[in-house]
Amino acid sequence: MSAAESLKLARAIDIHVGIDGDDLVLKASAPPPLVVLELLSRHKAGIVTLLRPTKDGWSPEDWQVFFDERASIIEFDGGLPRTQAEVRAFDCCVAEWLNRNPTPSAPGRCLSCGDGEHTHDPILPYGADTSGHAWVHSHCWATWYAARKAEAIAALKGIGITTPAAFSDDQHSTPQAEASGSSAFRLSTNSVSTPLAGSCFSSESAPQHAACRTIIHGSVIGPSSTKDSGGK
Repeated sequence: MSAAESLKLARAIDIHVGIDGDDLVLKASAPPPLVVLELLSRHKAGIVTLLRPTKDGWSPEDWQVFFDERASIIEFDGGLPRTQAEVRAFDCCVAEWLNRNPTPSAPGRCLSCGDGEHTHDPILPYGADTSGHAWVHSHCWATWYAARKAEAIAALKGIGITTPAAFSDDQHSTPQAEASGSSAFRLSTNSVSTPLAGSCFSSESAPQHAACRTIIHGSVIGPSSTKDSGGK
């Protein structure tokens, strides 16, 4: 039995499991069964890791709850097969990780290439207003955003949220801002379709600029057992 399964078993019999430093703290209305205590003791290190929040405020368990909730919503409300629902749920995890781990930079210099403004390639702000913007040339965005998504995927893998077998970064990319010959920008036409139930969007997937900001309707639901995500 794994650490996650041991934790689930304890909670199924109304044992609240928390952490205090590197220790587990149990609360229950009656003495826990010896077999459960043995399982919790055996998997103590793994359970502590599951419950300990990372720098973005969510624990690995929170991320697993988020993934499972998104997959269920997309499967049952969106009507997709489970394998496809899990791919979409993983997309949501990537978007949520990017929103929770911004890379703000100073305006006037591209975060990707390091250059200043170009005559026909303006530096635009990406990200949420509340966490600060990453300033990137429009033509540098694709490379920069691909690296950001790769960072998110690696971070999620490190906390146990693995890439679904059917996942393809090319097939499930977010809308990209495209140059229209001036400082005005537009979103690609395939981004205006009605979002599937459970869709999520990263604030870095389009520039946050008054001349090109587009409202995209979609909801992001965090783990029911945790506090709401910032910026949502």
